[in-house]
Amino acid sequence: MGIIRMRNMSFFGYHGLTSAEKELAKRYSVDVEIDYDTATAAKHDKLDDSVVNYETIYWEIEKFFRKNRFHLTETVAERLADALFENQPMAKKLVVRVRKNHPPFPGFLESVEVEVERNR
Repeated sequence: MGIIRMRNMSFFGYHGLTSAEKELAKRYSVDVEIDYDTATAAKHDKLDDSVVNYETIYWEIEKFFRKNRFHLTETVAERLADALFENQPMAKKLVVRVRKNHPPFPGFLESVEVEVERNR
C-alpha cells in the first residue's frame, strides 16, 4: 500500500452565504490523498485502471468547482470526497481537504479548512 498526495490545487468557486460570495468567485485550495496499491501500479508501470491518474483527478475537481455552488465549505468537501471516491475504485482510503482562502471575515484569516475522509 502507498499514498499519492496532490497538494494545494487552486480553483475558483462561488460557494458561500453572502451575495458577494455568490457573485464573485473566491479562491479555494484542495489537497487529496489516496491510499491504494502502489506496488501493483509500479509492477505494471503503465497508466491503467489500477493507477490513480492525478491529471484526471485534477480535471474532475476543476469541473466540480465550475458546476457546483454551495453555502458551506463543509458541503463542498463532503460532496467532492463522495465524487472522487466513487470514481477511484482502487482507493482504499481518500482524504480531501478544502480551504477557502481569505474568507470574508472582519479581520485577517488566511483560510478555513475542512477535511473529510472516506474508507472502503
